[in-house]
Amino acid sequence: MDGNGRWAAQRGLPRLSGHDRGTSNIRRITTAAAELGIEYLTLWAFSTDNWRRPQDEIDGILRILAEVIERELDELDRQGARLRHIGSLEGLAPDLQTAVRSAIERTKTNDRLTLTLAFNYSGRQELLAAIKSLVESGVSADAIDEATIQKHLFTHDLPDPDLIIRTSGECRISNFLLWQSAYSELFFTPTLWPDFGAEGLLEAVREFGRRERRFGGVPENSSGGPLGGG
Repeated sequence: MDGNGRWAAQRGLPRLSGHDRGTSNIRRITTAAAELGIEYLTLWAFSTDNWRRPQDEIDGILRILAEVIERELDELDRQGARLRHIGSLEGLAPDLQTAVRSAIERTKTNDRLTLTLAFNYSGRQELLAAIKSLVESGVSADAIDEATIQKHLFTHDLPDPDLIIRTSGECRISNFLLWQSAYSELFFTPTLWPDFGAEGLLEAVREFGRRERRFGGVPENSSGGPLGGG
């Protein structure tokens, strides 16, 4: 969900106004995703790299997160959304940690949409945590395969993403779901996150539907060479 700061700067507003506006977009996109029949939606709200930002901005983002949980939880629960968190809760205020855990517990039986918030998260952090978990569990080197690694990831109970959308025009994934995105389709849009609505999501889904996913193989009836024709 990129572009909150730029959205605010374009309007002569403080950066936190952009983050506030961006979080208000979560309900709009969550509702649109559920209406499209999307069963899993992951929103990257705060990277481990974001701790390098000015302290007042960090404090403001954490405050906004707490407000969003309090404000949106009833509606998300009503919509049948199951909330999850990936990343670390360390460094967050105890009351915010409690709010996150309570929201997860309250919605754990919902099954219309699994909404995962990646907060205090990065792909490298996740892989490091998985490696440490493997070592601590005593798994031998010969026993490690892709399925074993998957079991130790934060997303162990989630499918790999089919489509990753990045707003704001930046064309990189910036340390997001590094293991899981190996075969994901990527969609980059210049629209800043606060302006990214249901139509933008639908455009991305339509584009996804036009792509041919081969997962390293070749399409049926292809006459391509041994490398799959590109």
